[in-house]
Amino acid sequence: MKLLRHGPSGAEKPGLLHSDGTIRDLSTVVADIGGTVLSDAGLAAIRAADPAKLPVVDAATRLGPCVAGTGKFICIGLNYSDHAAETGATVPPEPIIFMKATSAIVGPNDPIIIPRGSEKTDWEVELAVIIGTKAKYVSVEDAFDYVAGYAITNDVSERAFQTERSGQWTKGKSCDNFGQIGPWLVTRDEVADPQDLPMWLTVNGEKVQNGSTRTMVYGVAYLVSYLSQFMTLHPGDVISTGTPPGVGLGMKPPRYLKEGDVVELGITGLGQQRQDVIADA
Repeated sequence: MKLLRHGPSGAEKPGLLHSDGTIRDLSTVVADIGGTVLSDAGLAAIRAADPAKLPVVDAATRLGPCVAGTGKFICIGLNYSDHAAETGATVPPEPIIFMKATSAIVGPNDPIIIPRGSEKTDWEVELAVIIGTKAKYVSVEDAFDYVAGYAITNDVSERAFQTERSGQWTKGKSCDNFGQIGPWLVTRDEVADPQDLPMWLTVNGEKVQNGSTRTMVYGVAYLVSYLSQFMTLHPGDVISTGTPPGVGLGMKPPRYLKEGDVVELGITGLGQQRQDVIADA
């Protein structure tokens, strides 16, 4: 299934993408796409509904982030061997973990907002893992049982805030509208191999990222297991698993977003995003 949330920011309703290409409203089936709805039992209840009998949503309706109630937005740094090479970094002996504030989360086509004082706002197409069931001390072998599904994220980053000012990476990752998620949460049964997904990103029509989850250093199952050794993962938590090469920081000379740019990105089977780049007021 391809689950989504539609409507104005802060008032999104649950929905799904029907096989005929229309968006169908799920409000009579579930309250939202979050919490226990993301469990295997909750997803089974949605599967039992007949999409053809659900109300059609206007195709022009805004799409919100595809998951509700995210408590933790966990990001993995330098998790693609080819991306680490382009930035001159070495592959870490264990996953680099940092948090992105949940207030950064927006819909897949909501704008990227360049924050005040920014000169180095960058792009990063990433595979997001959406947790469906409470996970603590999970084995690698059982890790997928705790995954509801997958989505696209744009892990927008302000590089000067991230690395040139003292402290942790979080402040360069957490500005408003720095976390587009969606368009859909694609349930795990529809993704045969999360480690074989082509992914891309363009800026003003120029393809700058063209990679695959094949080059991830630490795969999805390992990351779910690894993180669960340090913190309990809850339904709706998002793990953004890193980006392939082609970010602005790695270009020679470096290139960053400016007002008026248009960013588009996608992952095979998970849909596409499109964002206008605007300046903060």
